Amino acid sequence: MELALSAEDRAFAAEVRAFLDAELTEELRDAGRWMTSVYGDHEASLEWQRRLHARGWAAPAWPRQWGGGEFSVTQRYIFQRECALAGAPPLSPMGIAMCGPALLGHGSEEQKAHFLPRILTGEHFWCQGYSEPHAGSDLAPLKMRAVRDGDHFVCTGTKIWTTHANVANWIFCLVRTGQFDRPQLGITFLLIPMDSPGVTVQPIVMTSGEHIQNQIFFDEVRVPVANAVGAIDDGWTVAKYLLEFERGGSAYAPGLQVRLERIREMAGSLMEDPGFAARVAEAQIRVDVLEVYEFRALTAAARGGRPGISGSVMKILGTELSQHLTELALEAAGPYGLAFQPAAGAAGGPNLIPHDPGLKGPREAAIAPLKYLNDRAGSIYAGSNEIQRNIIAKAQLGL
Repeated sequence: MELALSAEDRAFAAEVRAFLDAELTEELRDAGRWMTSVYGDHEASLEWQRRLHARGWAAPAWPRQWGGGEFSVTQRYIFQRECALAGAPPLSPMGIAMCGPALLGHGSEEQKAHFLPRILTGEHFWCQGYSEPHAGSDLAPLKMRAVRDGDHFVCTGTKIWTTHANVANWIFCLVRTGQFDRPQLGITFLLIPMDSPGVTVQPIVMTSGEHIQNQIFFDEVRVPVANAVGAIDDGWTVAKYLLEFERGGSAYAPGLQVRLERIREMAGSLMEDPGFAARVAEAQIRVDVLEVYEFRALTAAARGGRPGISGSVMKILGTELSQHLTELALEAAGPYGLAFQPAAGAAGGPNLIPHDPGLKGPREAAIAPLKYLNDRAGSIYAGSNEIQRNIIAKAQLGL
């Protein structure tokens, strides 16, 4: 494991910090700081994406040919780390980090030319259609049908827990196009416009009062066969790549470190309590362990190695530590954490807690209960932590 950065990498980090100082406005920093779930304010996220795109940095992993930054593995980590430390609002991953790589790896030249530029500008805002009421962490039994009718598929079924379906204008879906002995076969990766006749979005309001998740119903929705990415009936190949990509986030620790520092600030004299101080110290150790593991994964990737179980390990460590931090934040907030304010996102608005000048106490305390409630899902989404442990047991222990 090599933790030292080269002179070139240190110069790149300085370049990123200079860009953040110039382009990351206080409004954008606020959008990153006061978010109450893993996703920030929609409009702020798009504005930050536009600023990054103007610099050529909206898609660090994409080749320059298609408008990306073509960063090295180390540069991508540095970029993510500096953005997290600066408090930049996160970009939605569904377009740039998921649909884009699927198109780059499996799409036709026509699909790349049409979709990739629109993903970068934000003209096309994507959501992911994987989970169904009876197919979530185990996706293979999915039932949404796509029946071939000439040059179109006729799609019928439902997708659930779909983040941003209420604001997205495109969705990439896994649909059932054939029946084979193995359930992983007969699945196709399909791109569907959300304004297609027969598409209905039903909100799922979170316990925090925010509208983040949705259920989508498809009633005989006609989609061009040309919108299939990769081979028909072989969408599982594309899905496996994206699931590995989604579960392999490489710069989780810096953002958790920032949150832990804010908890220390909010706690004030509570840090003098031995029990609370010990729990904060334990959290610091867990952040450090996660960062070391991220560096291990980074070193392996920089040498051309495959991620293997790294994505699963980091997903478990990161989400369970994040949940622990929300518990510490609630304890630090004390009585102020009981002053529950329904989030502005409850009516489909920005995913930010509105400022209430009548509420006494730190604003961090006001959002602590919302973060706590929303983060309960962290160990479930993107493949539940139980599934991740099964992956580790099978791959590493042969169980």
